[in-house]
Amino acid sequence: MGRDAVADGSLWFGAPVKALTPADAEQAADALEMVLEAARDNECQRFGDLLAGETALTDFLTAVFGLSPFLRDFARRNPQALEALFDTPLAARLDVLFDTIEQSAFEEGQSESGLMKALRDLKAEAHFLIAVGRLADAADTALTTERLSLLADKCIRASVDFLLLDADRAGKLKLPDRANPSSGSGWIVLGMGKLGANELNFSSDIDLIVLVDPHAPAIPEPYEAVDLFVRLTRRLVRILQDRTEHGYVFRTDLRLRPDPGSTPLAIPVGAALHYYESRGQNWERAAMIKARPIAGDLVGGESFLKELQPYVWRKYLDYAAIADVHSIKRQIHAHKGHGEVAVKGHNVKLGRGGIREIEFFVQTQQLIAGGRFPELRGRRTVTMLAELARCGWIDDEARDALTHQYWFLRDVEHALQMVADEQTHTLPEDDDELERIAHMLGFDSAGSFAETFRESLRLVEQHYADLFETAPQLSRGVGNLVFTGDVDDPGTLETLSELGFERPSDMCRVIRGWHYGRYRATQSAEARERLTELTPALLEAFGGTRRADEALLRFDTFLAGLPAGIQLFSLLQSNPALLNMLVSIMGAAPRLAAIITRRPHVFDGLLDPALLSELPDRAYLAERLDTFLAGARIFEEILDRLRIFAAEQKFLIGIRLLTGVIDASRAGKAFSDLADLTVGSALDAVIDNFAERHGRITGGRAAILGMGKLGSRELTAGSDIDLILLYDHDADADYSDGKKELAPSEYYARLTQRLIAAVSAPTAEGVLYELDLRLRPSGNKGPVATNIEAFARYQRNEAWTWEHMALTRARAVAGDPSLMERVEGEVGEILSLPRDAAKIRGEAAEMRRLLEEEKPARDIWDLKLVPGGLIDLEFIAQVAALTGNIEEQGEEATATGEVLSALSEGFCPPQVRQELVDAHALYMTLTQTTRLCLEGGFDPDEAPPGFADLLLRQTDLPELPVLAAHVEETAGRVRRHFEALIGPVEQD
Repeated sequence: MGRDAVADGSLWFGAPVKALTPADAEQAADALEMVLEAARDNECQRFGDLLAGETALTDFLTAVFGLSPFLRDFARRNPQALEALFDTPLAARLDVLFDTIEQSAFEEGQSESGLMKALRDLKAEAHFLIAVGRLADAADTALTTERLSLLADKCIRASVDFLLLDADRAGKLKLPDRANPSSGSGWIVLGMGKLGANELNFSSDIDLIVLVDPHAPAIPEPYEAVDLFVRLTRRLVRILQDRTEHGYVFRTDLRLRPDPGSTPLAIPVGAALHYYESRGQNWERAAMIKARPIAGDLVGGESFLKELQPYVWRKYLDYAAIADVHSIKRQIHAHKGHGEVAVKGHNVKLGRGGIREIEFFVQTQQLIAGGRFPELRGRRTVTMLAELARCGWIDDEARDALTHQYWFLRDVEHALQMVADEQTHTLPEDDDELERIAHMLGFDSAGSFAETFRESLRLVEQHYADLFETAPQLSRGVGNLVFTGDVDDPGTLETLSELGFERPSDMCRVIRGWHYGRYRATQSAEARERLTELTPALLEAFGGTRRADEALLRFDTFLAGLPAGIQLFSLLQSNPALLNMLVSIMGAAPRLAAIITRRPHVFDGLLDPALLSELPDRAYLAERLDTFLAGARIFEEILDRLRIFAAEQKFLIGIRLLTGVIDASRAGKAFSDLADLTVGSALDAVIDNFAERHGRITGGRAAILGMGKLGSRELTAGSDIDLILLYDHDADADYSDGKKELAPSEYYARLTQRLIAAVSAPTAEGVLYELDLRLRPSGNKGPVATNIEAFARYQRNEAWTWEHMALTRARAVAGDPSLMERVEGEVGEILSLPRDAAKIRGEAAEMRRLLEEEKPARDIWDLKLVPGGLIDLEFIAQVAALTGNIEEQGEEATATGEVLSALSEGFCPPQVRQELVDAHALYMTLTQTTRLCLEGGFDPDEAPPGFADLLLRQTDLPELPVLAAHVEETAGRVRRHFEALIGPVEQD
């Protein structure tokens, strides 16, 4: 080709460029000068000469650089990308870039950082060229979206192949074919949404679902497959989306996977299939229409989608699917009102007549009829419009109109994103910026663009409305519920009053605020509409709490803290039990409501279908903790993950207690097991982190002795934990072997202080636990860490009776297993020492008297301190343990309830023993529930009525005065037994 081909752009693009005019000629000229200077500095002679000339291509590039700061800046940084087009046309250059990306995983000696740089550089050039090709009209919108999708495919495949080869080299996998690492690997990466449909937009995130087939040929240990591929998936996300000095590849979103709040990043195929078949919703069916295996084990991916077909494509015509998208349609319409569309600020994707309406128009009909008509199962929107017309589901006029408007709106979307490489769908409010978009699209003014744009939206809206001629009512027969506009609807005020709201006008104002999208959870149209449909059920449920206004306001505070709402609102809509649980929290448990308001992520665990069927025992918690900590290497990250995990699991244990799935005793064990595991993990992390600076002590070992409620496995939701840190080391160890050596006593004292800070210091994720070390030898006067030999000597020779009583609840909970075993042995020997039983009983009675003087009970509900309360029961159990009055059990019990149930008949008659056990069970039920639900103690005059109802359900009593009388009677009985078994508390 000659000079003319260069001048009109044919050499680069294969056809003359489209004429573009800058919105601001002066700004465009300045941009051209910047790029020209960069071309000359980088010795791009031909490109520089072109920019200095007067040709159609020069004018086009001037407009491009003036209209898009993002494209201008890339050309300044990398003028070689355009210089290369003189030798290789744009389409061929893209092919070269795609091939280079695919081969980057196989480069000799390739490292993760090297791959990250290569992908960022190659993607940036391809991204730039795809944009320029579209603006030049060398590629239509359909080809542009295909190229963007192919670019993402190639980058993801290269990353996956690299990670698989890396795992193979490390011996974690045995790839059948290293030249084709993905084949038989069992690692399945599905592209979802626009990526799956090959319809990616210019600055789109990529939605992925990652699956693992544990039985694939490459996986030597199926039981370890999920952990391995979770780690690989984390690395995949890091490779793709971490921003470095070279930019990023693609922002990556894994939240479309089943139940993302409680499932691993890589889900076993079987678990995913079970989820979709048992719990999948219509929106997930719609999402799966576009699912496409894009990387990893492509054969495995196709097999998974084939197995999923009966779920996605129902055998019979599925008109129920229409109802599920009604709410989204109505809320989209509310985006800018029902009158004339305001172009400025209009959301091209979600607004009235936008891209989403066309997609839903197609997908809804696919869901309805795709089960019977396989030809309607395609992924691409426009292809399916044509197929719907061919099959007679829509007419040719609808097909042509929606096809044309779809590509027009996608062009608008691309122009918005090409300005600054931002994932935006909203037209600018600013006049100059709107002018910029109009010129990028080839219009001569914002006015002419706005006219075309409005007509496009009108056509789409008309066809979409035809699909939904009726909509479900926004009330459930409870009366009028209207929250639109600024004026209270009289019928709605009346309905709210009838439901039990005392301030209906104020409540109307709160609910209207949800619809304005002021909270993150209600910013999207879909979320607002789902919440709208949920509102009648919510209001009915809150009305039943007897303090409806308080419950609604707590829910409003909860909403304000939610990061997103669509998934939660959809689940509440389809899961009445979950809705009732949430209402119970808002109406009966202010403390839990405050927790989920401050940390909404804890609520994610409620989405686990197995929550109420799996008991939170130690093995269950340990498995989940291991998964949650997988991949965390940095000390601070481990501590934050421990805080997040503990907060969520405390909440979920509490929910099980609240709903009656577990009793108070089981809850105490679960809270204690959780503390054992998380504090143990914190200790391990502290030991490793401390050793980086101070090294290790020869033969050094550390263990934690749990005391108080931790030792007796009776922790409550808000308990502090009592512990003692014990250590030992080789006798000849004088100093640690680190850069900053320390003597053993100082080493373990500082390590303990570090542990206290790691567990108790507040971070952005809160506090793990408040620690109390006052039960160590000599209390606050003694060292914070105690040598095991010194501990044993102190307990044998110096400890007071109350310290031995406390030791009856002691339990080694974490640390070096061999030292834990020795500690348990020492404690057992100390507790077995011969004692004067009368002296022990006398001192225990005297301690109880002093406690009553110094800390009198607030009222009958102060179950710990009230005469005949928990302290009386604990002292009875401890005295019995110290005086050898416990019947032989298979395992040494530390829990008060278990010790009471094992009191020997010589010490305590069977009837008395049973009454003590029953009293302890009652107190623990009330204590666990109160600590779970309320910030302070229980005050019948102040507590929510819902909380009182909860206590009555748990104790199977009809009303609060009856429960109060029952507690008072029980406390009197326990005090009489205490004085009979231990001795009188009152002094004569």
